[in-house]
Amino acid sequence: MNTAEKTSITIDTIVNAPVAKVWEYWNEPSHITKWAFAHESWHAPAAENDLRTNGKFKTRMEARDGSAGFEFEGVYTNVETHKTIEYTMSDGRTVKVKFEDKGNQTAITETFEPENENPLEMQRAGWQAILDNFRSYTESN
Repeated sequence: MNTAEKTSITIDTIVNAPVAKVWEYWNEPSHITKWAFAHESWHAPAAENDLRTNGKFKTRMEARDGSAGFEFEGVYTNVETHKTIEYTMSDGRTVKVKFEDKGNQTAITETFEPENENPLEMQRAGWQAILDNFRSYTESN
């Protein structure tokens, strides 16, 4: 395998909402805490977000029963309002999120570098579950 090649995982969805609403719900801490978890047995009790190039973000994700939790955090490397968010997570992996304005719908495509501890399909499923949770929250509020 070419060492310049990096494995990445891509997930996507279409949200039935205009891009301005999708952008707000994706980035405002008061909304992030309502959707940033993969399963109802988890929650996101706190979120901070400085949405600008070199700005930092941090979301606390915890099991509702208190058995586990972690900080999902990083630094933005590129922010183009209503179009693109790129960031580097605290472990050095990179993520790119694209927002495509389709009028009353917004297509979101998220590409991320996987970590080495869990199977790729498990990571894909977890990130997709969070994205699906975002879509459901945004469409119902």
